Amino acid sequence: MNHDKENKASNRTLAGGADFSLQVFAPGTEGGFYHTHKEHEELYFFLSGEGEYQVDGTNIPVKEGSVVRVAPAGKRAVRNTGSTPLTMLCIQYQSATPGSVTPADGTILAEPVKW
Repeated sequence: MNHDKENKASNRTLAGGADFSLQVFAPGTEGGFYHTHKEHEELYFFLSGEGEYQVDGTNIPVKEGSVVRVAPAGKRAVRNTGSTPLTMLCIQYQSATPGSVTPADGTILAEPVKW
């Protein structure tokens, strides 16, 4: 786990075209940097705590169970407004052309699972 000067801890993993980042923000801290992307969307899953996620000037209240999706050009930042750590999982991935990713990619197998 890495710690930076913004009082944030993070773990980062690259896996099959996606970047996974688990981040923990101490109470009263902000998420490092205000940013956009050229080609990548991000999904943020909030696992504990409470705070705000800002996208294009709109503040979105977040807490355990919240999910926020941000398109590449969305201006984004996060902050912990609570009294406990705010934990989030960020998944960054290549933005897809609408309709290019479908459930048809999956195959239901006829064979039973062998536990």
